[in-house]
Amino acid sequence: MLYLSELLIEHHELTSFEELIHLIQEHKKTRERFFRMDVRPNFADTPENWEDRLEAAFY
Repeated sequence: MLYLSELLIEHHELTSFEELIHLIQEHKKTRERFFRMDVRPNFADTPENWEDRLEAAFY
């Protein structure tokens, strides 16, 4: 299972929500079948529908 909190810790160089979207799209190519959004991304450009956008990026 891929956890959002682990991604954010491992990739502390991320500076925007769009960078996070691209990272998640890269991770969906791995063997991970499930994605858990256990924290809210703390970026200035994080939209209100952040959960929907991240889920769409992974699936």
